[in-house]
This record gives sequence, C-alpha cells and structure tokens, in this order.
Amino acid sequence: MEKPPIHPYIPIIIGVISVSLSAIFVKLSSADAGVIAFYRMLFSIMIMLPWFLIKYKNEIKVLSKRDWIFSSIAGVFLSFHFILWFESLNYTSVASSTVLVTMQPLFAFIGTYLFFKEKITLQTFIAGGIAILGSVLISWGDFKISGTALYGDILALIACALITGYLLFGQDVRKRLSLVTYTMVVYSVSTVTLFFYIIVKGESFGPYPAIDWMWFILLAIIPNLLGHNLFNWVLKWTSTNVISIAILFEPVGAALLAMFIFNEYLTVSQIVGGLVVILGIMLFVIDLKKFFRKKA
Repeated sequence: MEKPPIHPYIPIIIGVISVSLSAIFVKLSSADAGVIAFYRMLFSIMIMLPWFLIKYKNEIKVLSKRDWIFSSIAGVFLSFHFILWFESLNYTSVASSTVLVTMQPLFAFIGTYLFFKEKITLQTFIAGGIAILGSVLISWGDFKISGTALYGDILALIACALITGYLLFGQDVRKRLSLVTYTMVVYSVSTVTLFFYIIVKGESFGPYPAIDWMWFILLAIIPNLLGHNLFNWVLKWTSTNVISIAILFEPVGAALLAMFIFNEYLTVSQIVGGLVVILGIMLFVIDLKKFFRKKA
C-alpha cells in the first residue's frame, strides 16, 4: 500500500475540528436556518464547480433514472437535515444538539434492518440501548431546564434520522460515481430544495451583514469541503471504524468551543448523557470479537 504523505491521524484531527465548527458558525449567524443551509450548499457548489467541469462532468451520463430519483431524495433529506439541525440550535445547547445528531450510526442500523433485513447481534442491541439511554439522559436534563430545550433536542434527533436517510438513499449511487460528481448532484438538489423552502417560508435571501456572509462561506469551506473531504481522503490509509469513532468527538469539540464562545456550560445530565451516547456508538462501530482476538 502507498505510504501516506502525513500520519493519518493528523488529517483526522483536523477533520474533527473542522466539523465541530459547523454548529458554532450556525449559532454565530443571524440568518434563518433555511437561509444558512441554502448558502452553505450554494457556496459549496460554486467552489467545486470548476473542478467538476474540468474532470468529472462526463460521469453525469452514467446516471440512470433510478440514480436520479435516489440522488434527488438524498438531496431533499440533506436539505431538511440542515434546516432542522440548524433550527435546533436556536432552542437547545450546542452540546446537546451535536451529541444527538451524531447518533447517526444507530439510526443507520435501524434503516438497514428495516430496508435490507440486516441481522441484530447482541452487541448491536446492547450498544443501541446504551446510546438511547444517553439521549434520554440529555433530553431529560434539558426538559428540566426548559421545554424549549427539549424541543430543540427533538429537532436534532429528527435531523439525525434525515441524514441517515440521505446516506441510505445515496450509498447505492455512490458506488458508481466519484465523490465529486455524487456530491455535486446531491448538493445541487439540496440547494434547489432550500431555495423553494425559503420562498415558501417567506425568509429573506438578503441583504445580510458582511459577518453573516463570512459565516456562510466558512460553513461551505471548513465543515463541508475540508472536514468531510479529509475524512474521505484518509480512508485510503485507515478504516471506516476509525473515522466513525473520530466523528464521535465532534460534540466534544463543539461543546468546548461553545463554552468559550457562548458561555454554554455543560450540565451534569449533558456530560453523563453525552458520554453514555458516545460509549454506546463506540460499542456499535467496534467489532469487539476482532478487537479481543487481536489482543490475544
């Protein structure tokens, strides 16, 4: 195997920091959730477009009718994932929202069980139960703080389910397309969906203060194009499980940043619940039999 130009953990750490900044940039913006999501997608497309046109545009020809349908559904799901997640940050803390959104592996398991009839192992069942217990602890603590915090938690959980649907519909199409082409198609559908959502909601496309435009552009560059692309790049030299576990530290990074920027200090229930969720998902993504076999 080709030797990586730098140690794989370096881009992984940079990637985690990059995606951790997503909730921070959203919370710093004064725009509505749909508008923030729209410009995040639009600027991502604009940045990728020259590269796509030069190297990948011919791949569009291989898309079948089924591919277009599945990609479009994935794009719509991605749109509403961003809308609900960004909206949740108006009601609950960065820590609670990001922890609940990163329960994606658990939702993915439910989806693959329902649609692909994948088997339930004892380890998966236990891991899922632990993660759910953690989310209940977070939500119960937020409910005691205020009803609006619990509402934000619910929005974050629905957003998590939507991003899982986005991945499930996209995984088959992704096998036949490069990352750039697939991303362009899905992001384009997402941008169009968000455009009409803003019109229907009566939200404003602008004008916004210069600082808001900076947050929109940074959302496109750092979490979207830098963070997720670094994870995809480093997969050449490391396993998916390593990436999955690394992403679990997004809430940790986001919570620490929120503490310094917004003075959002964690409650006991958020700390305990967050740690329980992370433990449950770690158990979910790690094959313990293989792990202990290697140790032996």
